[in-house]
Amino acid sequence: MSEAFLISAKPDLQQARVEWLKRLDGERRLSALTVTAYERDTRQFLQFLTGHLGDAPGIKDIADLRPSDFRAFLALRRRDGAGARSLGRGLAGIRSFLRFLERQGMANAAGVSAVRSPKAPKGLPKPLTAADARKVVSGEGQLAEEPWIAARNAAVLALLYGSGLRISEALGLTAGELNGKSAGALRIKGKGGKTRLVPVLPVVAQAVGEYCKLCPWHLSPEEPLFRGAKGGPLQPAIIQREMRKMRAALNLPDTATPHALRHSFATHLLGRGGDLRAIQELLGHASLSTTQVYTAVDTSRLLEIYDAAHPRA
Repeated sequence: MSEAFLISAKPDLQQARVEWLKRLDGERRLSALTVTAYERDTRQFLQFLTGHLGDAPGIKDIADLRPSDFRAFLALRRRDGAGARSLGRGLAGIRSFLRFLERQGMANAAGVSAVRSPKAPKGLPKPLTAADARKVVSGEGQLAEEPWIAARNAAVLALLYGSGLRISEALGLTAGELNGKSAGALRIKGKGGKTRLVPVLPVVAQAVGEYCKLCPWHLSPEEPLFRGAKGGPLQPAIIQREMRKMRAALNLPDTATPHALRHSFATHLLGRGGDLRAIQELLGHASLSTTQVYTAVDTSRLLEIYDAAHPRA
């Protein structure tokens, strides 16, 4: 049976849809998975319209659609269990099809353009356990062949967990900002040019000092502190790759990334009674609501412990 007979649409709309899918696959060179998803999403939409309008839709019916028609489709999909990401992708496919029809002079895409994509809920940060974080920053599981590179990696990871830095902030440090610093605070310029003070714990300073002692390159005060194997500025991808290796060596979850160490910094501080406002300042968040996500992480962890340990759970 040909695809045309499987689609709830009049012949004119069926043919336009076939042409649109061909262009997606050919001219726009979208991935096969995206084209398949768009095909499925528009098929579901046309099936919905058949019931919604009382007959298989044609191009004239598509041209007359209002924002409320698209919202009714999204509401039905949500009742069927579709999440925000699925709904957003489905709406993107329908928009693409309507805009194709608009370019062909067959319909107006204003109706679907007026509908906002559902906001996907932000996933909770996935911190490491305190024990796993200590393994990572201690250098356990390091596979680097050269001692100075192993020390460099350990120093970077210590800054992410011990000071809550983003990887870009750690790698943006100059030798003059941190080389030889014992303990105290470090001034960091983060997102949006916001400057904050972060702690430099003795154990972090020690890790950086060990790297500086072993580094074969001259570390001028105004130049990058962390160097690649050939002496240039260290790239984030190198640390990310090393973290992937450590995940395998230490049997850590896939969520154990360099950025997860920053999440761990905040979560572990909060779990030990840290003040939310102070953690906001340490992380450089402009809004307290951004930091509040860590309260959900901590509560979630407490409930996990309760379920695992309580005899009546």
